[in-house]
Amino acid sequence: MLKVAVFDEEHEKDLEGEVNDFLAKLSDEQFVEIKYSVAATCDGIGEQVYCFSALILYRA
Repeated sequence: MLKVAVFDEEHEKDLEGEVNDFLAKLSDEQFVEIKYSVAATCDGIGEQVYCFSALILYRA
């Protein structure tokens, strides 16, 4: 069975840590693919806000 794990962080290093921790628990046979995305917007006071996201597809 295929499953997904979704991670979303405001800082890329935080995302990197979360993804690496998750991948460390998977075997090579379980891992299928990673999708990565970055989004940026401005909040109500003009500050730039980033969203770093990763979706990991794996076999359960």
